[in-house]
Amino acid sequence: MHDNLRSFLNLLRKEGELIEIDVEVDPFLEIAEIHRRIIAEGGKALFFRKVKGSKFPVVTNLFGTVKRIELAFGEKPERFVRRAVEMVKEALPPKPGVLWKYRDVILSALKFGVSNVGKSRAPVLEVRQSPVDLEALPLLQLWPEDGGHFITLPLVYTESPVNGKHNLGMYRIQRYDKTTTGIHWQIGKGGGFHYFEAEQMNQALPMTIFLGGPPALILSAIAPLPENVPELMLASLLADGRLKVVENPINGHHRLVAEAEFAICGKVPPHKRLPEGPFGDHYGYYSLKHDYPVFEVEA
Repeated sequence: MHDNLRSFLNLLRKEGELIEIDVEVDPFLEIAEIHRRIIAEGGKALFFRKVKGSKFPVVTNLFGTVKRIELAFGEKPERFVRRAVEMVKEALPPKPGVLWKYRDVILSALKFGVSNVGKSRAPVLEVRQSPVDLEALPLLQLWPEDGGHFITLPLVYTESPVNGKHNLGMYRIQRYDKTTTGIHWQIGKGGGFHYFEAEQMNQALPMTIFLGGPPALILSAIAPLPENVPELMLASLLADGRLKVVENPINGHHRLVAEAEFAICGKVPPHKRLPEGPFGDHYGYYSLKHDYPVFEVEA
């Protein structure tokens, strides 16, 4: 399917599913209110080209209708998952006849995973912001009583300091200043548990926030997967091909998603908390201010 967000936006443009807005809009409440009115009407995706205070655009409502979801992911991933579930039910214990029956599933599964690419084939490495300045990003304040400006579609990548298993989750990020943010996670979530492990060892936890990237990566970050099923594998399955990654030449903590629009790299130090919130949540109420870990950005 789509290797990156730009490919998906081009398809939405071709299909008449993208409204492009050329007048300047304010990230303080205005973009959120325009988005709220459009999504309430089942409207199109929105591309805000000129955002006050930033040189970067903002895209919203990417997956707001069934049609756009189908354009993003197609039908093959759903068929594959259905066949895989059928195979698991029939193939325990494994039998040669059943395995042959589902050979299409087995052969397709061999295509999934990650693929290492060189730096020259990784758009995420093309530009580096130096010094770090999170205030250059067009982060939104969505509601009047929010505690500040937030990243609300972050793809937060961490690895266990104990066994190296990774997690990709979506945890809201409140910007505090040019180099620090809050990270809203609980111990019951994958990233939160990795932080608990690191804190028990009195270590900082390396963390990377990806913005944009293949639509499949965005969906995999919010999928309710069992702990032993890696999100990057699901992203590969949804994209119908291997996910491209590249070695991080800056701090070397994690491999980077090669086709992400942004990669924000840093560490979450142990035993450090700052107030995070309030935040107008999706269920219609404000979640109140509480102390949460702090993300210190390095690159």
